[in-house]
Amino acid sequence: MTSERINIFDTTLRDGEQSPGINLNPFEKVEIGEQLARLGVDVIEAGFPVSSPGDFEGVEKIAREVHGVTVCGLARAIEQDIRIAWDAVREAEHPRIHTFISTSDVHLEHQLRKTRDQVLETAGRMVALAVSLCDDVEFSAMDATRSDPDFLAAVLSAAIAEGATTINIPDTVGYAMPAEFGTFIRGQFEKTPALKDVTVSVHCHNDLGLAVANSLAAIEAGATQVECAINGLGERAGNASLEEIVMILETRRGDLGKTTAIKTTEIDRTSRLVSQLTGYDVQPNKAIVGKNAFAHESGIHQDGVLKERTTYEIMNATSIGRSQSDIVLGKHSGRHALKAAMEELGISLDEEELNQAFANFKKVADKKKQITAIDLEHLVGEELREQSDIYELRSYEVMSSSEFIPTCQVIIDKEGRELPGKSFSGGSMESIFMAIDDAVGTQGKLKDYQARAVTGGKDALGEVRVVVEVMGEDYAGTALSIDVVEASAKAYVRAINNAYRAGAVK
Repeated sequence: MTSERINIFDTTLRDGEQSPGINLNPFEKVEIGEQLARLGVDVIEAGFPVSSPGDFEGVEKIAREVHGVTVCGLARAIEQDIRIAWDAVREAEHPRIHTFISTSDVHLEHQLRKTRDQVLETAGRMVALAVSLCDDVEFSAMDATRSDPDFLAAVLSAAIAEGATTINIPDTVGYAMPAEFGTFIRGQFEKTPALKDVTVSVHCHNDLGLAVANSLAAIEAGATQVECAINGLGERAGNASLEEIVMILETRRGDLGKTTAIKTTEIDRTSRLVSQLTGYDVQPNKAIVGKNAFAHESGIHQDGVLKERTTYEIMNATSIGRSQSDIVLGKHSGRHALKAAMEELGISLDEEELNQAFANFKKVADKKKQITAIDLEHLVGEELREQSDIYELRSYEVMSSSEFIPTCQVIIDKEGRELPGKSFSGGSMESIFMAIDDAVGTQGKLKDYQARAVTGGKDALGEVRVVVEVMGEDYAGTALSIDVVEASAKAYVRAINNAYRAGAVK
């Protein structure tokens, strides 16, 4: 049986970043974008360019630097939004403008304050504007599942008539149930014959835990694009989980007759990267990418798997890239060994990047007996992110005891200029953060602090994520070190760097 191709539209960097507390800088967005391209997604929705200068910069940077994939910018059905979205994505190899307007009566009355006729006219006119700028235009009818089906069909028909190449029918508030959503999609195919000539997409939210089920129902009803996010990130309860959608279609291909272009062996790595940069941990029992997804505690299950894996495993862990490498390096490993390990992981470094990565590797290898593949991924990512920082932690000294007030002195480097800072406060971490504030000349308020071990063992690399409020806005920072105190200081400095890029720090 020939499998029908389903396009994967990834919105991790747009809808996913709207999750509370996530604040990616443009360089982190590009890092995720490049990994999404390696994963094989068809479309990256890189952001909402009109929303802020930082978001515009992130979308523009992805459009310029991420190759082999369509790069999309979101825009309301407003002329300024559409023109700014085009400016952000125009340099992409394959640019797309994604414009939307609400179609449900509850949104028209209470949010837009427009009549149906006004919405119909605006949708057609704004799609026509987008098409005049870009050949690839997607139109979304926000809150489609709570819209009058006949009015929705009229709006979709108008968008197609003006040249929209993709039509998205979203379950914006996550209200639909699978059977009714499948019926709803079939109904739109009947009411809007022109849908057969365009890509039909769905974007399902997970408020009732049904985003993946609804997306699958839509695919079975004829949709050929699914909008989803890594680890199911997104507003409120999140979006449909990309890894779950993909592995359902892969595992049940014989029954569903659908396939994607996703390189499934990149799923686990992509999940880890997104978790690391956003600070959103993956729950242990999360389908596909949770750490327990392929673990077996029950003696009966263990016995069965040892005798024949398929007794209790419907997927192989290696199919998502887990246990893909037994790479272990130590302090005696050389530059060529590091380069070979990086290449085996699919990470390409130029000579300068390799030199810096090797220097950092040696620093860690002197303290940590064995460095695994996951350690290497984190170390290289840390090095690449440090290259974009304006402020850099040069040194720190902390004196702490149960007998006296902790004190700290730091030196922060700002483009070659040393900025000293010091503090006296009630705790070691507080003292470090206050000393950094003193050096930089800001007053940050710590909103969140998370620390975890990257791998097992007492010598595991520590990863720290902080959220710092500066001038009323929240900025996140993540950093890595074998010393959790150093990781904490670096994470705080990275948050200050993000505040600097947004203009909140001078």
